[in-house]
Amino acid sequence: MHVTLTEDQSAIRDGVAAVCAKFDDEYWLQKDREHAFPFEFADAMVKAGWTGATFPVEYGGAGLGMREAALILYEIKRTGGAAAATAVHLNIFGPHPVVRFGSEELKRRTLPKLISGEDRTCFAVTEPDAGLSTTDIKTFARREGDRYIVNGKKVWISTAQVANKIMLVTRTTPKVECAKPTDGITLFYTDLDRSKISMREIEKMGRHAVDSNELFIDGLEIPVEDRIGEEGKGFKYLLHGLNAERIIVAAGLLGGTRSVLDRAVQYAKDRVVFGRPIGKNQAIQHPLAEIWARLTAAELTVWAAATLYDNDQPCAAEVNAGKFLSAELFFEACTRAVRVHGGYGQAKEYHVERYFRESVNPLVAPVSQELVLCHIAEQMLGLPKSY
Repeated sequence: MHVTLTEDQSAIRDGVAAVCAKFDDEYWLQKDREHAFPFEFADAMVKAGWTGATFPVEYGGAGLGMREAALILYEIKRTGGAAAATAVHLNIFGPHPVVRFGSEELKRRTLPKLISGEDRTCFAVTEPDAGLSTTDIKTFARREGDRYIVNGKKVWISTAQVANKIMLVTRTTPKVECAKPTDGITLFYTDLDRSKISMREIEKMGRHAVDSNELFIDGLEIPVEDRIGEEGKGFKYLLHGLNAERIIVAAGLLGGTRSVLDRAVQYAKDRVVFGRPIGKNQAIQHPLAEIWARLTAAELTVWAAATLYDNDQPCAAEVNAGKFLSAELFFEACTRAVRVHGGYGQAKEYHVERYFRESVNPLVAPVSQELVLCHIAEQMLGLPKSY
């Protein structure tokens, strides 16, 4: 990243890069072809201690902040792409509401197992009929004594095929009975009980090494002890976790941008057409130079958002701006890398086509570019709400 790092932050970056270097392009190409989860990589990251980097020291973590998490995801995606990032980032950001709002008993019972790699988690928010309108979710948790009974559906849930834990967003009060739409939402962190949760994997364009799924929840029993914070206050907890998610997602996109830019630049130096390297042509040079300039600016924005987050300052606008800039840039950089490679840009052996397939998803997830602009227009420009 084009930011000034402390000695410790530089060591973190270099340490993550050293682990990632053991898993080369051919490893990720194979996982993509086979639609196989990268267990070897995920286990290596656990063994090196990076999945516990942001967890509190008292539970076995390193107690690092969001800036350090951003560095970790930047380096991961710079070398392995979206599959590498998604394989571990849910364990890094997903349980953050547990860390911040969970009971002491819940934290002591669950966080060490995430850090050690004994548990893998998935994060279930979106639903087929609600989309990004989280207050319209229908999955409902009805309390019966010391447990909740949950029924509903979730969609686009990553890593559910390999997870044994689930962070689940539900309603505990119907929306029509709430004073505000954001009331009545409750979060749980609990076992992914496959006798009560069935799933269908969704075939998709890219990121083949990490599964995406539709979940069908029928009578899932969740102990009260697995609830995060107070009943009905989950929307606030969710927003805190989503800010963390968007920071590290954006950082990963910038790492991916760095990767495809480096590949395009090297190819432009090596490829000779009409007796000269194609990198000598301004039609090749200028788009790559523009990507570099925009990458520098986007990195500063994401770093600023992470700094605000680490200092418990309001950061939603900066977080969303960072995600917007990073997603647009990653898509354009991948497109340009394919074009620089010409016909070979479509060949899997050059790897830019894999990044290109992965670059579409961030335009719509974890929040669409259009909804980000709506948020900025309303919150930062004072324009009327449009949805």
